Formats: sequence, C-alpha cells, structure tokens
Amino acid sequence: MAQNREPAVPDDEGFSPGPSPGTVRAGDGRVLPVPAGWVLVAPGDAGLTRRVKAAGDHWVVREKVGRRSFSRGVWAAAEIVERIRAELMAERSTEAYAAKKQAAAARRQIGQAAYVEDFHKAVTAFLAFHPNHCELADRVALAVTRHATPVGSGTVARTKRIPIERRAEAAVIAWMRHQTTGYDGMTIPRIKGKRREVRRMLARRSQELLEIYRRGEPVDGGCLLRKAVGAEGNETTSVS
Repeated sequence: MAQNREPAVPDDEGFSPGPSPGTVRAGDGRVLPVPAGWVLVAPGDAGLTRRVKAAGDHWVVREKVGRRSFSRGVWAAAEIVERIRAELMAERSTEAYAAKKQAAAARRQIGQAAYVEDFHKAVTAFLAFHPNHCELADRVALAVTRHATPVGSGTVARTKRIPIERRAEAAVIAWMRHQTTGYDGMTIPRIKGKRREVRRMLARRSQELLEIYRRGEPVDGGCLLRKAVGAEGNETTSVS
C-alpha cells in the first residue's frame, strides 16, 4: 500500500466524489487521489459494506443531491475487500444462512403489514370526514395508503423522523397535490423558494377542501377528490 496516502477520516466526515475517476473531495475542498491498491465497494450490499468499514482504514463517499445525501460507496484496500467478500460468499451458501434470510423476510413482511394498517388508521384519523362522507374517506385513505407505504417508495410515509400522525397528514396533502390540483402541469419559475410557495398555496386549497368534507357539507359530483378515487365505482376498501 502506498506510504504517502492520506489518512482515513472518521465515518461521520467522509468524502464526496472527486472531479475525476480515482479521486475524492474532502470536506475542506481538497481533491485527494485514492490510495494505491484500494477499490470502491459499491452501495447495495449492506453486509459487505459494514464488514469492510469495520476491518480498517476506509473512505466513505457520499454525494448530496438537493436536500438528500446518497451513498456512492466505500474505498478500502482490495485485499481486505476480497477476503471479506469470499467469507460472505461462503457464509451465504449455507442452509443455515438461507433459513435465516427466509425468517428475516417473513418478519419484515409481518412488520410491513402492521405498518400499513397503522398508517391507514392514521390517514383515516387525519381525514376525519363527517359520517355523510364516510365512504369517500375510506376510498381516499386506501388510495393514499397504497401510494405511500410500499417499501422503497421514498415517500414521507417511510420516514421515521416524524410521528406517524404527521406522516399521514403530509402523505394526504402530497397525494392531493398530484391528484386534485394542476400541480403536475404547472410551469413554475426557477426562482428560489417559488416551488415551495406554490406547494404551500396548493396545500391550503387541499385543506379547505378537506374541511368541507369534515363539516359534512354536500359536494357535487364534479369534485376532483371524488373523481381521483372513483367515488361512483365499487372499489373495495381493504388495505391488505
């Protein structure tokens, strides 16, 4: 291994991708060459990444896109990566490992089903429609839940940073923005804060519409909320 390589940095600092292959950019802006003999472990195999990071020097690479930060992999010594990869392959080829994976998948499925049910209840509670509109509330809750809860969907329903009640509210407003407003077809000026301003305006309109249903007022059949869920159809209200 090259003796002039930069020392590893703590995981909570890390690097961003460099301007050219085989380089990274440090937090202070310096562009550093990747140490000789190191390889990039691409994201996607959590077990491999976890063991490589625990095995010794490594460089974590993350890239910020908008407000979100995405893993771009971990650089580490090739001999360490290959050794750990071989160990994992041996472990993962056993019947015991297959049984463990199957049991873990079953637990995740049970947990997902429970979360879908809890989220559906939270959405229904947020809607709080008058009994006059209970059927519509069921349809909206079902539509929002189906859209927001799939694993990997990246919606607000999948975050654990806020209570489920706030997730439900945010998911309803986001769903309504796309289903009951002209947001998707709008031409919004590329001015800082303008898109957020438009979203807030549309959110207020959505809340005003929801209040009508909460008060139990009659709504004509042309309501976009009713159209979005096919209120005149015979859709089931099961969340399974």
